Parts: sequence; C-alpha cells; structure tokens
Amino acid sequence: QVQLEEFGGGSVQAGGSLKLACTASRNNYLLCEKAWYRRAPGKERELVSSIIVSEGTRKYGNSVKGRFTISQDYAKTVIYLEMNSLENEDTAVYYCAAKRCGEPSFGYWGPGTQVTVSS
Repeated sequence: QVQLEEFGGGSVQAGGSLKLACTASRNNYLLCEKAWYRRAPGKERELVSSIIVSEGTRKYGNSVKGRFTISQDYAKTVIYLEMNSLENEDTAVYYCAAKRCGEPSFGYWGPGTQVTVSS
C-alpha cells in the first residue's frame, strides 16, 4: 500500500508564502499522478494542483494560477506546493493525493495539513 504524509502547514499573514511537501512511502512506483487538494470550512473539496509523475505535466485550479507552483523532487517521491501571495481564501486543510497507474481517481490520501492565512 501507499502512505502519504504532508508537511509544512502553518499560519501566515496575507501576502506571505508557505511551502508544503508530501512524501509517499512504499510502492511509489505504482503512482502515475499526484495532486494537492484543499477543503476550506463550509466548502467542497477542490483540486489545487496536479502533476503527472513521469513527464511533469502540471495543472492548476483557477483560484491559484500564477500564485502556486507544484513540483517534485528528482527521485519523484516527494511533491511540493509552493504557495505565494497567500490570501485569506486560501485558508483550508490541504491534502496530498495520489492516483495509481491505470485507475481513474485518486485513491490514496494523506491526513491533511492546516494552512491558515490571516489579515
């Protein structure tokens, strides 16, 4: 099985930056796509960004385009989410997710890390 764990959440003032990391322990070779999702209080979970592991193709949600950057390490076992120009609306629990090759949806999820942006 695959276990995901997020690191790097915390509190920051609006306009500031944070960088999240997600590690995949065991069987990372099974994973073809990884992503960051978030859930803000009272809102639906939304896709923040995703990356195709093998080729690095990236996607971003409209609300974070130009401010957030997803990346992965050379070994492709860790993904990062660099968040700049943070806004109050970015306050949420951020989840790392991974999709097994050949499967249509993200089946592996981390426990989440809280990001709080204050004015």
